[in-house]
Parts: sequence; structure tokens; C-alpha cells
Amino acid sequence: MSDPTTVSRRLVAVFAADVEGYSRLMGADEVGTLKGLTERRAILDRIIGDHRGRIANTAGDSILAEFGSAVDAVQCAVEAQTALAEANTSIPPEKHINFRIGVHIGDVMVRAGDLFGDGVNIAARLQTLAKPGTVCISGATYDQVRKVLPMSFVDLGVQQVKNIQEPIRAYQVGTPSEARQATSRARVAEAEGPPPLPSKPTIAVLPFQNMSSDPEQEYFADGVVEDIITALSRFRVLFVIARNSSFTYKGKAVSVKQVGRELGVRYVLEGSLRKAGGRVRIVAQLIDAETNHHVWADKFEGELQDVFGFQDEITARVVGALVPALELTEMARAKRTDESSLSAYDLFLRARALTYRAQMRPAIELCYEAIKKDPEFAQAYAAAAYAHMNLQSFQGLPLEPEEKEKAITLANQALSLDSSDAAILYRAGQVLAYFAKEFDRGSTLIEQAVALNPNLSDVWVARGWTANMNSDGERAIESFLQFFRISPMDPIRSGAWSGLSWACFVLERYDEGCSWATKALQDAPTVIIYLSGFIVNAASSRRFDEARAASARLIKSQPAFRLRYADDLFLTRDAEVSAKMRNALRAFDIPE
Repeated sequence: MSDPTTVSRRLVAVFAADVEGYSRLMGADEVGTLKGLTERRAILDRIIGDHRGRIANTAGDSILAEFGSAVDAVQCAVEAQTALAEANTSIPPEKHINFRIGVHIGDVMVRAGDLFGDGVNIAARLQTLAKPGTVCISGATYDQVRKVLPMSFVDLGVQQVKNIQEPIRAYQVGTPSEARQATSRARVAEAEGPPPLPSKPTIAVLPFQNMSSDPEQEYFADGVVEDIITALSRFRVLFVIARNSSFTYKGKAVSVKQVGRELGVRYVLEGSLRKAGGRVRIVAQLIDAETNHHVWADKFEGELQDVFGFQDEITARVVGALVPALELTEMARAKRTDESSLSAYDLFLRARALTYRAQMRPAIELCYEAIKKDPEFAQAYAAAAYAHMNLQSFQGLPLEPEEKEKAITLANQALSLDSSDAAILYRAGQVLAYFAKEFDRGSTLIEQAVALNPNLSDVWVARGWTANMNSDGERAIESFLQFFRISPMDPIRSGAWSGLSWACFVLERYDEGCSWATKALQDAPTVIIYLSGFIVNAASSRRFDEARAASARLIKSQPAFRLRYADDLFLTRDAEVSAKMRNALRAFDIPE
């Protein structure tokens, strides 16, 4: 029997179809619509089979099929639309069941017979571009069929579609006059209306205003803005407007709402620069373009001795402070979103918000809902795996082996879907080190994340904890301190303080370790790994009364905690450090 988790790749022509207005039809007549859909599915299944296609994924009113030939796929799509139109002739127009079909030739992943990957996503997006009753194909498909099939093709131009990074050239198959009219109307509407907001948060960084009398600082201010745009572009969860577009507003008096409307962005970052003597002060503020409310503001200053070094430092500090604030704002927006219109990304944001409140179980469930909505959403897989890991360390009880294996599988699935996103790399890397004990692989993945986006504050926390697992206290401390340098007010700072306490334990700097653990416990007094970090440091520095009091708090917080869980929960590959930790916990009434 083949392994249902095995993933293979192949080049195919992907056929994607769904019913236009399906929810409306079901709302008007559930029984009649379901009967009509069943009849039309029989038509589609027959025609797909006649053209040597294989039906892969189906859900509700949608069908996904693969063909070994682009010619077969397009011929099938056109023949299917003809047959489906004939099936509508005997019923009133308001009850017509019209399909939209998209075809794209591309590389796909196949798992248990289902298709995944960009090839599938592009076909699905083309299907949404098609008029009801028509077929829309990609430029790659057009190149394969244009000289072979006796059909008309109308160029719909380059289309920017949801969740696809590169624009796609699309062609409509059918009657040229109808297609041209539809294309003309679409292009006029697009030209006259504002750009649509992508599903992920969108931001434009406007040129900073030079408040100095020195015109030379204009170049420095522009350089800072360009660096901020570049740094923000490394965050795959952000859609960042290119420099050439945002700089068209340089020197102009425009409102933030106007910028948001014209560029199609939700957030605008603006700022100013002032130089006095050898010091420079930069003030930056993030504004919600729709409401005109200030989301975040801060000022940054320093000595202008090494221009490029200072520019890099300012960029890191601005981006490190801005991104967590932006994420919190997006979480609040997702919380306000109507349940019926939640996207996979909204569910992911709600899950992230729950992890900040240590509500790991409901966070995991939301991640699973996000995956169900979008099986290609790698961030949701990684976030679910990460929440499993935090569930174990926060609650102080080892997960069942099956649940650990699930987290490992989720981490690997996230990497198979997207291994170029720093957030996915650091989450998957820490989970694989913690649950699979793949210490070297986990460390390598996290180093790749650091290289991809050194301004992502969370990556430094993951690097620190993984260094602790490797008993590399110095590397752990360096990582956690870099996190605080980038994002001193970050919501996950208590985890970094606790990480510092464990690094100090490894390095036998016990009093310092107590100090860091105390700061962590002020934020979260019942988290087991924080309490344990204090106990082992206090015991090792002979602060016995404090260690005993912390042990009592630990047992009260988690009565089921046992000493035999320690190696699993507070993982290290160094047997000597592990033994020292167990001895410290044993000495202060932690049950065996």
C-alpha cells in the first residue's frame, strides 16, 4: 500500500471549475440546485474522462482535474461549457447553473491523489477571472495550444491575482466579440477604480521629510526609507509597495487616505529626519489609511559618525518596533472580522493572538481551520506545530507521542510548501529540534531564517532557545539580547527573559539567571518553564528559601508535574547539564 503522506511532483495541465453564484442558488432552492449540480457533474465527469483527464480534488461545487496535455485540457473545457450551456436551455435563467473554468499548465505536488502547489493555485485564480460559461487560460497554456486548436483567444492582459507573487497573463477562449467587450469593461473599471487590497496587510513607506537645514540630509533620509522598504519586503506576510510608486509622493502635500486609496494599501508609514550637530533624530509613525488612526509612533536618534552603520541600525530599530505593532493591529482587525467571511489568513492571525495569551489548544484548532480553508498555507502548518511545542513547555506536561509526531509532521509539511520564508524556517526548526531532537537540522534552519530576515525579532528567540538545547549559553544570550535590541517591547519578551535564565544556568551565572527568571515570572507567573528556570538557578546559587517557595508555586500551578518529565520539557543534548537540572529540582520537593 502506498504511503498517503508521500508527496511527488509532475508537470500537468490543471483544469479548475466551479459554479458561479452557488451560494445564491442554494439559498433559493437547495433541492433543485443539488439535483442540477449532480446532473452537471455527470456531464463534466464524462467529458473529462473522454479527454483522458483525471479528477483529483472535489469540494462542494468545485472540481479539479489533471491532464497530460494542455490541448486535451482546453478542448475538454470548451466542450464542457457547450454541453453545460445546452443543459441550461430548458430551465429559467434565474436557475441556470453556470460554471467558470480555468486551465494552467504547471508543476504540481501530488499527495494521496490530490493536487497542490502554485500550478493549482494559478488555475483556480484563472477560473475566478473567467466569465460564467467561459474558459480562461494562462499564458503558458496559450503558448501550447494557440497553433493547434481552431479557437479564438483574447488577451486579457497581465493579471495580479490573490496569493500569487508574479503577475499572470490570461486569455479568454470563446467568441472574440464577447470577450473583447468583457475585457474592455474590466480594464475600464480597473483603471477608474482603486487597486484592490490583497489578503495580507499592505503598507506604503512614504519619503521621510528632511527637517534639517542641510540639503545633503535629503539623500540620507531617502536612503533610510529605501532600506526600510527593503527590510519590510523580507516579511512574507506583508505586501509592500515598491519604492518607485511610494516616492511619487515626494515633496507633495497628500493625505494618508489619498495615498491608501491610490496605492491600494491599508497602512502608511511616514516620518521626518532632523540633524543637529553630529546627531540625527528620526520620527516615524504608522497610520491606518482607512480610519486615519495612528497605529504606532516612535523616535530614534544616534550619532552620525558611520553613516552606513547608523543607517543599518536605524532600519533595524524602526522595522523591529513597527512589525510587532502592525501584527497586533492585524490581530485586532481579524478579531472584528465577521465569522462568515474569515479567510485562512484571518484564522491564522486569531491563532497567533491566542498564543500570546497562552491559549494553545484553541490556537491549534484555528490553525487547522486555516489549513482546511487553504491547504497550501504553509504559515498555518508551521504555527500549528509551534503551538504544540509551546503547549508542552507552558503546561509542564509532555504531550502524547502521537501529538509530538503530529507537530513534527506539520513542521515538515510547512517546509515542503515554503522553505523560503524566515517565519516558517524558525518555527519548523525549533519544533524539529525540540520534538524530533534534530538539533543540528533545527539550528541550520534557524540560521537560514536569520540570514533571510535578521529584522524578524521572533527568529532570535528561536535561535536562543535552540542554542540552549545545544547547551551553547553564550550563543543563546547573544540571540536573546539581539531580540531585545530589535523589539524591546515585544509581546513575547517573557519567553526571551526565561531563555536568558536558562542560558545563565548553563553558564553557571546563577544570580543573573534568577534575575532574568524573575522578570519572566512578573509577566507570566504560572508558566512551568519560567518557574523551573528560577528554581534551578536559585538552588544552584544556594538561595534555598526562594527555590523552595518557587517549587511550591510550581506544584500548585501544575499538580501533575513530575521530575521524570524534566528531560522532555527542558531539553538539552548535554547530559551533564541535564543531570544538574534534575538534581536542583529534586532537592526542592518536586515529586519523582
